[in-house]
Amino acid sequence: MNRSRATAAALVIILSAFLSACAVGPEYRRPTLSIAPQWYATLPHGGDPGNLAQWWAQFDDPLPAELIAEAQRNNPGLNQALARIAQSRAGVIAARSTLFPTLSANTLAQRSNSIALTTPQTLGQATLDASWEIDLFGANRRGREAAQARYEGAQAQWHDARVSLAAEVAQEYVGLRACEALVKNLAEDLASRRESERLTHLKVDAGFDAPADGALASASAADAAGRVNAQRAECDISIKALVALTGLPEPDLRNRLAARTGILPTPASFTIVQLPAHTLMQRPDMAAAERELAAASAEIGGAEAARYPSLTLTGSVGFQTLRTGGITLDDKLWSFGPALSLPIFDAGRRAANVDAAQARYNEALANYTGRARQAVREVEQALVRLNSASARESDAQRAAEGYDKVFKAAEDRWRVGTGSLLELEDTRRTAVASCTQLLTVQRERIAAWISLYRAAGGGWSPTDPVDPAKS
Repeated sequence: MNRSRATAAALVIILSAFLSACAVGPEYRRPTLSIAPQWYATLPHGGDPGNLAQWWAQFDDPLPAELIAEAQRNNPGLNQALARIAQSRAGVIAARSTLFPTLSANTLAQRSNSIALTTPQTLGQATLDASWEIDLFGANRRGREAAQARYEGAQAQWHDARVSLAAEVAQEYVGLRACEALVKNLAEDLASRRESERLTHLKVDAGFDAPADGALASASAADAAGRVNAQRAECDISIKALVALTGLPEPDLRNRLAARTGILPTPASFTIVQLPAHTLMQRPDMAAAERELAAASAEIGGAEAARYPSLTLTGSVGFQTLRTGGITLDDKLWSFGPALSLPIFDAGRRAANVDAAQARYNEALANYTGRARQAVREVEQALVRLNSASARESDAQRAAEGYDKVFKAAEDRWRVGTGSLLELEDTRRTAVASCTQLLTVQRERIAAWISLYRAAGGGWSPTDPVDPAKS
C-alpha cells in the first residue's frame, strides 16, 4: 500500500513537471523600429569616436568633470533611481520564489476542558507542512520574466538619470561661464562710458559741448551700470543652481569657480555613427522603455494563465501528543495530495484582465515607438544646432572684431573733436551688441555639443553595471 502511494505521488510530480513546461501567452520579441536609414543632418567629424563615457574629462577645463562627479555622488534623483533598483531586485526574488515549494514548521500546545470531558486535556502537535503550486500554464514564470525585465529597466533608468544630471550640470556651468564673460565685457563697456561721461562733462563745463551731450553721456553710463548689475544677478542665480545640483557649500563652489572666471570650456569632439539604429541602442531611456515593453508582454501570459486550471501539491508530516486523565497518547501525522482548482464562472473578470494586459502592452509599445522617434529628433536637432553655431561663430567673431575697430575709430575722432557723441554712442551700442552675439553663439555651440552628448546616450552601454559608488 505504501509503495502504491509513493508510485502515485511520483507520477503526479512527473506529470506536473511535464505540464509546467508549457506557458501560455505571447513569446516576447523585440519589435523592429521603423526609423530613417541614415541621419539627414550634417554629422560632426574628428575627435574620439563614441568615447562618450570619458567625454567630460576631455574638456580643456577640469572643473565640469569635478562638478559632475560631486553632483552624482549624492543626488536625490539618483538615490531615487537606486531605490527603484532595490525594489525591482526584491521583486525578482519574490517572483522567482513562486516557482519553488514552500516549507513551514508549525507547533501547537493547547489545554482545554468542557462539560463533555471528565478531566482537562493537553494537546501538543508539531508538523512540517509543504506546498508547491505547479506552474502548469506559466503564470509564475511570466511573473518572473516581468519582474526581471523591470529590474533591468530600473538599471537603465539609473544610467539615464546619471546622463541627464551630467548634461544638466554641464549646461548650467557653460551658462555661468558665458554669463561671467558677458559681465566682464559689460564692465569694460561701463568703464569706457564713465570715462566718456567724465570727459564730456569737462567739455560742457568749458563751454565746448552742449549740456545735452552731458546728459546723454550720463544716461549712457547709467544704462550700462544697470545692465552690469542685472547680468551679475543672473550669474548669481546660476551659481545657486550649481549649488543645488552639486550639493557643495556655496563658498567652496565660488572658490573653485574663481580660477577661470569668464572663460568658456571647450569640449572635445566625437563622431556620431551613420546609422540611427546604432545610436538608439546607446540610449538608456530606450533600453528602459524596451524592458517595460517586455514586462508588459510577460504580463499578458500571466493574465492568460489565470484562466486555466491550477494544481497545488500539499504535504504534511508530524506528530501529536494527547494527555488526559493521566493517560498519554502519542500519534504520528502525515498527509499528501494534489488540489486542483478549475475556473468555471467569474463574470468575465479573467478575460477582462487579459484585455487590460494587452492594452498595457499596446501602451508600452506606443511609448517605445514614440521614444525612438523622439530620440532621432533630439539627435537631428542637436546636429543642426551644432552645425549652425559652428558656421556662425567665425562670422560672429569677424563682426565683433570689425565693430570694435569702428568703435575705437569713432572714439578717437570724438576725443580730438572731429566726431560727435551721438556717433560714438551709436557705434558703441553696435560693438557691445556684436560682442554679446559672439558670446551667445559660442555658448550655443557648446550647448549643442552637450545636447548631442545627451541625445547619443552619454556613453552608456547595455552591459554597464549599476555602480552606486558613482552616484
